Amino acid sequence: MAGLLTLSRTIDRMNEFIGKWVSWLILLAVLVSAANAVIRKTFDMSSNAWLELQWYLFGAAFMLAAAYTLKQNDHIRIDIVYGMFSRRVQHWIDLLGHLFFLMPFVTLMVIYFVPYVSLSFRSGEMSNNSGGLIIWPAKAILLAGFFLLALQGISEIIKKVAIMRGDMDDPTPFISVHEQAELEAKALAEEVRS
Repeated sequence: MAGLLTLSRTIDRMNEFIGKWVSWLILLAVLVSAANAVIRKTFDMSSNAWLELQWYLFGAAFMLAAAYTLKQNDHIRIDIVYGMFSRRVQHWIDLLGHLFFLMPFVTLMVIYFVPYVSLSFRSGEMSNNSGGLIIWPAKAILLAGFFLLALQGISEIIKKVAIMRGDMDDPTPFISVHEQAELEAKALAEEVRS
């Protein structure tokens, strides 16, 4: 298990670095958008390449940060139901969700995107818009995003198994609704006493 946990930590560090780095792409997309708007309004000029660059940057930030979001446990889930269970049951829900939903989906996406990106690259596919950008980098970003998400899924599975076996502490404790109510009741009782 020690080797798997080392692999998990390596994946986590890589996705954390990438996730933090691509957050700057949002700022760049905003700057490109603002410059494009100013040029369009001031000089009555526009460029499809600059418009497409905006969605390339936003798409890259979204896709390349998805694995980081999973690592941070900030992905969407139905906390009302999830929070009603004990932490052990939550770990089982996460593990089964990763194994039976996340991993098959991201594996299929990686398998399907490899020839999709390869064909686009070999053909030099261009945008249908006049003056638009080449398409393969956007498709490659999709492939990279799903690949990173698959790696993070492997890391999360390793961590869930290690936590349930007692080989590591829970890095993201989630307090159930019942535990939260007990903590609030204790805090209220302390406040009343003082």
